[in-house]
Amino acid sequence: MNALNEVDLERATRLTRQGRLKEAMEVLRGALPAASTSSEPAAARLGEQKTKSPQVPPALRGFLQRLKQPGSLLGSGGALAPGLKRAPLPLPDGAKFGDYSYADTAGVRTYKLYVPSGYRGEAVPLVVMLHGCTQSPDDFAAGTRINEVAEEQTFLVAYPAQAQSANASKCWNWFKAEDQQRDRGEPSLIAGITRQIMGDFNVAPGRVFIAGLSAGGATAAVMGATYPDLYAAIGVHSGLACGAARDLPSALAAMQQGGSPGRSESRRNGGIALPTIVFHGDRDKTVNPVNADQVIAQAKAMSDLRTSVNRGKTPGGMTYTRTIQTDAGGRPMLEQWVLHGAGHAWSGGSAAGSYTDPRGPDASREMLRFFLQQ
Repeated sequence: MNALNEVDLERATRLTRQGRLKEAMEVLRGALPAASTSSEPAAARLGEQKTKSPQVPPALRGFLQRLKQPGSLLGSGGALAPGLKRAPLPLPDGAKFGDYSYADTAGVRTYKLYVPSGYRGEAVPLVVMLHGCTQSPDDFAAGTRINEVAEEQTFLVAYPAQAQSANASKCWNWFKAEDQQRDRGEPSLIAGITRQIMGDFNVAPGRVFIAGLSAGGATAAVMGATYPDLYAAIGVHSGLACGAARDLPSALAAMQQGGSPGRSESRRNGGIALPTIVFHGDRDKTVNPVNADQVIAQAKAMSDLRTSVNRGKTPGGMTYTRTIQTDAGGRPMLEQWVLHGAGHAWSGGSAAGSYTDPRGPDASREMLRFFLQQ
């Protein structure tokens, strides 16, 4: 990246915003000659505001800016524009949704924790939810409505918050090599948050799960690959496999056409596949749906699983294809939902949060069903 001049990066930014990711990749790789820049300042073209936050490469800023444009991050669901805040949803009597923080040598991250009103200190499951770019824990909780499921079924829900100082658009850095390793970077912080909650509350052994959307989904895949001893299953919505990218150019390529994911930690150590459930819209223009296949392939590796396929249609009119792969004992190990006609949005979510498609199957409830079967 340092070898690329500012002109190349600005050109790649413009191409990325136009959805011409292949050409942007060629620019980043130096395959195309540099073009002259516009006299218009880059910040003005990107609609940026000056900030004291650490700067990121212009190509990445442009890519993230494209995600914020109407229609590019979701299908026909109701989206709340990034940065637009709504009043927090009212809590049931006796429930808590508090703010906490965790720090280690990798840094500091805040998080929110939902404790349902029915919790009385008994051993309960824990679900860690990783938001997407530009989102916050409150926004993600409102959109996924998973706190409602927690209230009904009595489990804890944690929402780690990405710091804007770590990523200008609050994306988890799933594409950085240093953030794909056990006990380093963001995986260390997320695992630390998980363990802190396990120390402060009575979490049922073997009942800790992690899921996320987009950049959060890709990071959930990273966490499953690097901490298979901590999480019992993972959920990846509109995300990518662990190792699909190692830097910005490979991230753009992976989002356009799929990456080259590596083997998971459990597989490298000869372990079994980590149970995984995946949701992805087949009209996703932000993250190519082939990435969902790669998440499943990485989780499956050489496992001998039995496959069944069924199709359906939601009351909202969305059709889907659901593929389930079970082990010899009949336990569901892999489950993949292809959402026909859906874009880059949480399926079955609420318009009270951003990047949701209320028409689709309820991804939150389906993920919890899958998790609790493990």
